Amino acid sequence: MRYATPEEAEEAFYRAFERRDLEAMMGVWSAADHVVCIHPMGPRLTGVEAVRRSWAEIFASGERLRFRLEALHRVQGPALAVHVVRELIHVAGEGEPRPPVEATNVYQLERDGWRMILHHASPAPRPQRAVTEAARQLH
Repeated sequence: MRYATPEEAEEAFYRAFERRDLEAMMGVWSAADHVVCIHPMGPRLTGVEAVRRSWAEIFASGERLRFRLEALHRVQGPALAVHVVRELIHVAGEGEPRPPVEATNVYQLERDGWRMILHHASPAPRPQRAVTEAARQLH
């Protein structure tokens, strides 16, 4: 598949994730040796084969996931795009969504279109409590 924009590649990434489609997922990724994937609380995986194995393991869990993205921040140059998103993940059969995940997705323009070269996801920090007026006056 050819992705004309980083946004098309990102849409295909999350669609493959939701469908647990390994071939579609790997079709989004670059075939370059320098690809990196870091799943929440997981180790850094470098190289296409390590990334493929990790997605195969995730998809084998059988969990049906739906994603909604928010808090998008995008930066794009002629050949590189960085997307920072908050993933709101709902697991089929669970009443409440999982805690949000912050993810950075990096896409590179290659001869055959935009491809992912990095996905780094981690649990979102818990919201900080509001600072009270008394606490502000201590300093």
